[in-house]
Amino acid sequence: MTRDRTPAQLYSLLFGIVLLAVGILGFIADSSFGSGSDVEGSDFIVFEVNGWHNIVHILSGLLGFALARRRDTARAYALGFGAVYLVVTIWGFITGDQVLWLIPVDAADNVLHLLIAVAGLAAGLA
Repeated sequence: MTRDRTPAQLYSLLFGIVLLAVGILGFIADSSFGSGSDVEGSDFIVFEVNGWHNIVHILSGLLGFALARRRDTARAYALGFGAVYLVVTIWGFITGDQVLWLIPVDAADNVLHLLIAVAGLAAGLA
């Protein structure tokens, strides 16, 4: 039952499912694996993606889904994921177009990453 789940478990489950789906569907928009200082991607709705970005979404989603079952692992996922996405957000705002020279980002990605980070940290601390 959902009323027995903690906010961190709900976050892990929800983001696990959504990120897995977005990662799989993102390959329809772009499956290229470019790298370097001029990383290119294609628009998936309003977000810029490429093969690396899709793989990150799939792995993040699988991890969230796997860790959602237990309260302690879901909390670790929510806090860890929130912290990592906060770093990704900062990097994306600084560079404006890429993270780790692999993942293309745009303004919509940066705002979404910030919201995911805040939600993860809040769910983990709740």
